Amino acid sequence: MIEIIFQKDWDGRCMYRHIMERLSAFPAQTGKILFDEERKKLRIHTDDLPKEAFYTIKEAVYEFIVIKKRDDWFRGILSERFFYQDTGEQDQILDIIYSVIEGHREDLASFVTGPDEKGYVLEAINEIFKGSISFSFDSFVMFRLKPFLDVLRSFVEIAIDEYKLEQDYQMFIQTLREFLCGRTPLHEHVHVKLDNETVFFNSDFMEIKRSELVKGIDRKLLGNHPVYVDSVTIAPLLSMAPSTIYLYTDEPEQPLVRTIGNIFEERVKLCPLKALQRNNGHSNEKVQ
Repeated sequence: MIEIIFQKDWDGRCMYRHIMERLSAFPAQTGKILFDEERKKLRIHTDDLPKEAFYTIKEAVYEFIVIKKRDDWFRGILSERFFYQDTGEQDQILDIIYSVIEGHREDLASFVTGPDEKGYVLEAINEIFKGSISFSFDSFVMFRLKPFLDVLRSFVEIAIDEYKLEQDYQMFIQTLREFLCGRTPLHEHVHVKLDNETVFFNSDFMEIKRSELVKGIDRKLLGNHPVYVDSVTIAPLLSMAPSTIYLYTDEPEQPLVRTIGNIFEERVKLCPLKALQRNNGHSNEKVQ
């Protein structure tokens, strides 16, 4: 028999319910799983368990740890270690964490170090299922799964750094929107080619020389935001404040395009590079 003692009866009830759900395919074996709510003890009678049911129980315990409890541990780390008490902020950071876990943020995943999550937790669970044992779930987590918790902390630290960068980025975007608000357009329409180099054209598709662009930059931009404002593209656009920006690129997902779109919003019209070649030298109406 395996006996698991819990400090929190919620943990015990949750693990018990999850095991019972997973054992629904083995109804004859459900009587071997008992939860004593008063003593917060979960008893698993492993004698004469069919091999398939035995493995199903181990899988259920694994799922409880790495899926159902993981979210609680992430929130606990955010709250107790990094003092993020607001659930809204926690949710935003958790979105980043799970985007890394699910493989959507390879740029961040490389910064997470530690043992293989699945292999390490399964190994620890296999050890306690080798024979009869009584143990504290919380002690098991604290000591046996410490490397696993360290990996969770790594995820949290990386996600917090990314969250702070995103907050800074949003503040930067809002500041530039406010700078743009109310400015009189110096050009009604501007065409911008983003390729190996950035080239500006006026509404008649005449190239605007770099010297003219530099001369027209509002110096308050570079003085107030020397690190963030791109003096090649964003600063000239903000200074000209055009009503419409035709942006020609074959890489619409690149960060610069995203930033220009976030600042100028509905003023931006994305076009492929071939559209510029087709319309170069023609009137602006043909592009529209």
